[in-house]
Amino acid sequence: MIVYASRTGNIRAIIEKLNVPAVQLTAGLAMTEPFLMFTYTDGIGQVPSSVETFMQDNGHYCQGVIVSGNRNFGHDVFGRAGDILAKQYNVPLVRKLDLRGYQADYEAVEQFYFERVVACKRM
Repeated sequence: MIVYASRTGNIRAIIEKLNVPAVQLTAGLAMTEPFLMFTYTDGIGQVPSSVETFMQDNGHYCQGVIVSGNRNFGHDVFGRAGDILAKQYNVPLVRKLDLRGYQADYEAVEQFYFERVVACKRM
């Protein structure tokens, strides 16, 4: 499962191109299985508050983080929410996508999902 938070619609558009199950982050969502967290970066390099709250309760199931951002904001803040979450929960930063990303990004995310998340569910 990919749990995603999308503010501008970029992440939602990416999710629609992936061949993996996904659910949009909503208040009170609780996970009982391994997942990837797909988020955007808020403000100037911050994790969105809804993602922070969700991860505090569900982060132990997280297998990796994907982040979408805009390179025009500069290297220091581009996708920084992904860096923060990956470090905080000791999981891989799977991919930083510029806006809606590219086909190579989608393929990398799908490959990681099937190799890491699906494999983890089988254990």
